[in-house]
Amino acid sequence: MRIRLPGGEYTLREPVTWPVHGAGPTGARVVYAAAHVVADPLGDNTPGAPAAVDWAATLRFRRHLWSYGLRVADAMDTAQRNMGLDWAATRELITRSAGEAREFGDPAELVACGAGTDHAPGADTVQAITDAYAEQIDTVQATGAGVIIMASRQLARTATGPDDYHRVYGKLFGLAGRPVILHWLGEMFDPQLAGYWGSRDVEAATESFLELIHANAAMVDGVKVSLLDEDHEVRLRAALPRGVRLYTGDDFNYPSLIKSGSHALLGIFDAIAPAAAAALRALSAAESASDEQLRTRNLALYDEIFGPTVALSRKIFETPTFHYKTGIVFLAWLNGHQEAFSMVNGAQSARSITHLAEVFRLADQAGLLSDQELAVRRMTALLAVNGL
Repeated sequence: MRIRLPGGEYTLREPVTWPVHGAGPTGARVVYAAAHVVADPLGDNTPGAPAAVDWAATLRFRRHLWSYGLRVADAMDTAQRNMGLDWAATRELITRSAGEAREFGDPAELVACGAGTDHAPGADTVQAITDAYAEQIDTVQATGAGVIIMASRQLARTATGPDDYHRVYGKLFGLAGRPVILHWLGEMFDPQLAGYWGSRDVEAATESFLELIHANAAMVDGVKVSLLDEDHEVRLRAALPRGVRLYTGDDFNYPSLIKSGSHALLGIFDAIAPAAAAALRALSAAESASDEQLRTRNLALYDEIFGPTVALSRKIFETPTFHYKTGIVFLAWLNGHQEAFSMVNGAQSARSITHLAEVFRLADQAGLLSDQELAVRRMTALLAVNGL
């Protein structure tokens, strides 16, 4: 198949069929795909309007992720928290997602949801921020889902140093009924989170972060780190208490980080779930192999599957990184998971047509256009709307 893209005609590769594995684990790692929400194409999702969500398509996409054996991280930045998904829609998403997970198994094992302070933008004291967090933690726990404590813009703005972070999070650990995941989201994903954990110096912030974790290790399932710094993540992983997982959030370097021991909680896995599941099973087979040749062969397969996805991910997450959600939703549309390329807050306009055309090409190179005829038809229509 061929399509005329900006820059010339492109010939698509031979299609790839990825195996569906069911709801079982992906092997040696605990892996979450951070999932997007599907906007209602007939809703008023103009910038600043309350989010109008297509709930049927949104839940269908979560079933798609579970069908490949991935867990779902919901109501996080990939779902446009702080970028269009208001608290009313977020609360409904948490409830619906956890309810849908019951069809597959235990919601606590299959879905973890973000708890933050975005519904209280005016919170400007440690107590007010703690109360805001507590409300969202209660909402998540009431559904049976796991809790991810998201980074708070309000805390980043209000805190005067590491002690304020420790006071807030220390109280939150006391409210949680089971271990939680902590999220360190870098300022490339949200500039309003600069200086999180009490310092703009990453090493000083890391020291504060580790002090908090070591003091509360029994209540920390793991830490999700999205700083796009591979060396820093490896050092942090080695410094964590035994039993506390490092969930890589590095959408640039995930293959090497997962191979070397990180678990994963990644937005790119929303888009590359079929390939990710296959790669992770190859890694599991390699790590459990008693025969060195079999181990080597499966590691090579892991690299072969994941390799082409890295260029795709780096394109989707290129600067300004926080607009990566547009590429994620674009691929969901190309692959037929939703009927319209539309987003809450009108965010489908955040990337150029040349950017999206390159995402199309790289997705094809990675074998991630599940129905090439549909993808070409939709890409051609989008190009036409843009005068090409």
